[in-house]
Amino acid sequence: MQHLNLPEYQFNIKKKGNDGLVILDTLRKRWVALTPEEWVRQNFVRYLIEDREFPAALMNNEISLTQNGIKRRCDTLVADRQGLPLVIVEYKAPTIEISQKTFDQIVRYNMVLRAQYLIVTNGMRHYCCKIDYENNSYAFLQEIPPYNVLAINHN
Repeated sequence: MQHLNLPEYQFNIKKKGNDGLVILDTLRKRWVALTPEEWVRQNFVRYLIEDREFPAALMNNEISLTQNGIKRRCDTLVADRQGLPLVIVEYKAPTIEISQKTFDQIVRYNMVLRAQYLIVTNGMRHYCCKIDYENNSYAFLQEIPPYNVLAINHN
């Protein structure tokens, strides 16, 4: 798989018949097809847990939500210690440029979830913004803060 702009981690990967490779998703506790987007997800989740000290117990992949009667899936949701949405992460394959369309997608999910932080990554470039609901604005952060900093600054 492609080298990403993240530390290197070890994963459980195996061949599954003629279907190609599968990777063990430790959050979902099951094997999933190893697509380029999934490679980004697994690496980024590991980065959040190991390098940004996000509690794995407060993270979930592929969260179902309904918006305007349409079922959608949020790539990763991180909760605060009270179980409320704190961070939403949207992944794209490394070859996909992050565009306004990508941000529009995560903002639509956030209309339902109302997380305070949004992260978008293609494994090569990572963007994190903090939503200010009181002033109806947002600000991009220089880096992805550790979990305890996000949780402390959570309104």
